[in-house]
Amino acid sequence: MKTNRRRFIQSAGLITSSVLLSGPLRAMAVDAPAKTVSAGDIVPLGNPGLKVSRLSLGTGMKGGQRASNHTRMGQKKFTELVRGAHERGSRFFDLADMYGTHGCFADAMAGVPREEYAFTTKIWWNKGGIPEPERPDADIVVKRFLKELGTDHLDLVLLHCVTSAKWTAELSKQMELLAGLKKQGVIRSHGVSCHSLPALQAAAKEPWVDSIHARINPFGARMDGEPAVILDVLKEARRNGKGVVGMKLIGEGSFRDDVDKKRASIRLALTCGCVDVLLVGCETLAELDEIRSLMSEVSL
Repeated sequence: MKTNRRRFIQSAGLITSSVLLSGPLRAMAVDAPAKTVSAGDIVPLGNPGLKVSRLSLGTGMKGGQRASNHTRMGQKKFTELVRGAHERGSRFFDLADMYGTHGCFADAMAGVPREEYAFTTKIWWNKGGIPEPERPDADIVVKRFLKELGTDHLDLVLLHCVTSAKWTAELSKQMELLAGLKKQGVIRSHGVSCHSLPALQAAAKEPWVDSIHARINPFGARMDGEPAVILDVLKEARRNGKGVVGMKLIGEGSFRDDVDKKRASIRLALTCGCVDVLLVGCETLAELDEIRSLMSEVSL
């Protein structure tokens, strides 16, 4: 009898809950309809108010010494790729001095109104990476970037490939110079691309950082730590108002031919709640279209 009574009470509770949730309370309990993700969605990136497309086309596959797979394809194919991405709604492009893509990008986008796209570029400050041994200060480098890109402002400038836990002290002069250029309107946002866990942890806390490029995928490929650890740091960065661009989503091409891994990586980046923009160094429009399609499978 006690068992039957307990079952009755449990059943009644379930029925009552079902009835309540079928009425007005159900409408309150259910979230608004999910929206399908689009690669061309315009999203905010950090506190300065920079707004960019959710997918950023990278131009630095196998990059170094001012060359990359993208520059090696030649200007004609590079232009077809970049303009094709723009025509498909991508409004954010990833460049760097180390990749040598400034001039190629300027030629590719000739005639496109400047307000229709934004880009990241990066200052290589470490040894190697670029041909000459000199490392001029950030203000000198930015002047060259403006000329190479044929523009009066840079949207996002990063200190490229920081690895030291003490990078905020070691690069403090460059940080101050970039902050001054931001006040002048020459650059709109600044930050770092991180290539170690200690550097990423420092970036998440540093007030100067507007945006972080961080390596993230579910498989730990070409990353700076276990995915769960990296995600915790990126969540801290977001709480501190940083924009986050997720890079190495395809493990620097290591699972380029595995659609299931690509799908899982894109889903993680879009649903983790701490990545604003997906950065993928697509080398063909077919590859770009696949990434766009996989993004559209996700609803937020």
